[in-house]
Amino acid sequence: MPPIPAIPSIPAQKGAGKVLRHSVRAQVLDALRAALVDGELAPGEIYSGPALGERFGVSATPVREAMQQLALEGAVECLPNRGFRVLSRTPRELAELAEVRALLEVPVMLRLARSVPAAAWEALRPAAAATAEAAAAGDLSAYAEADRAFHGQVLSLAGNAQLVTVAEELHRRAQWPLRGAPRVRRAELVADAAEHWALLESLIAGDLPVVESLVREHFAGS
Repeated sequence: MPPIPAIPSIPAQKGAGKVLRHSVRAQVLDALRAALVDGELAPGEIYSGPALGERFGVSATPVREAMQQLALEGAVECLPNRGFRVLSRTPRELAELAEVRALLEVPVMLRLARSVPAAAWEALRPAAAATAEAAAAGDLSAYAEADRAFHGQVLSLAGNAQLVTVAEELHRRAQWPLRGAPRVRRAELVADAAEHWALLESLIAGDLPVVESLVREHFAGS
C-alpha cells in the first residue's frame, strides 16, 4: 500500500455519543477533502481506514464514514477488505463539469446582476477578500474552500437553496486535480481571486456588459 499522505492530524476525542462522533467524522471529512484538493490523496492510490485513523489519532470508524461520504460524492470507491481507492479523473470529465457549472451559474449570475442592489453585493467583499488572502498564501485547500464560499454566497442571493447545494457539489468535484497534474501555482490562484474582485466591483457599479464578460470569462477558465 502506498504511504499515507501528510494530512494535518486531528486530536483524538474521548467519550461516546452521536454528537461527538459526528464532530470527529466532520473533522476527518474536512481533512480528507483538503487532502484531495492538495493532491495528498493521490488518484489511483488505495488508502485503508485503520491507517488513516492512526494518522488522525482517531478510530477507523469516523474515517470509514467520511470515506463513504466521499464515495457518494464520486471522489473514491470502496474496495471490500482493502480500503478506498481515490478515483482518477480525465480532462474530458473536468471540461464537462465546467460546462455544466457554466450552464447552471452563468444565467443565474446575470439575472442577479440586473436585480440585486449594490448594498447586497457590498456585503460579499469579505468573501472575495478571503479568496485573495488564501491565494496570496498559496494555500490551495484554503483557496478551494474560499472559492466555493464566494460562489455560494453569490448564488444564495437567488433564494434557491437547492441551486446552492447542487452548484456547490459540482464546484467541489471540479476542484479535484487530475492524476499527475502539476500543482496549481500561486500566481494562478491570485489571478482567479482577482477575477472575483473585478466581478464584484462591476456588480456593485451595475456595469452589466462588464459583468457578463467577466462571468463568461471566469467560467471559460474554470
